[in-house]
Amino acid sequence: MTRNLLTTKEAADQLGVSAAYLERDRWAGAKVPFVRIGKRAIRYRQEDLDRFVASRVHSSTSSYYTQGIATA
Repeated sequence: MTRNLLTTKEAADQLGVSAAYLERDRWAGAKVPFVRIGKRAIRYRQEDLDRFVASRVHSSTSSYYTQGIATA
C-alpha cells in the first residue's frame, strides 16, 4: 500500500500542476483526495489521482460548459 503513496511534488508532477496548486487545493476543499499521515505528512494515492483525472475527461469544450463545470 505505501508503494502507492506519492508526495505532493510527485503527485503534482503526474498531474502537470505545481505543488503549490495541490497545497492550495487542500485548503480550498480538496478536489484531489489526499491522505494525512501524522500531523504534517501529506500523501496522495495513485488510484485517487487516476480517478481524479478520469473524472475530468471531456469529449468537447461545449460538453464541459453545458455540464455546468466551468465558472465565469
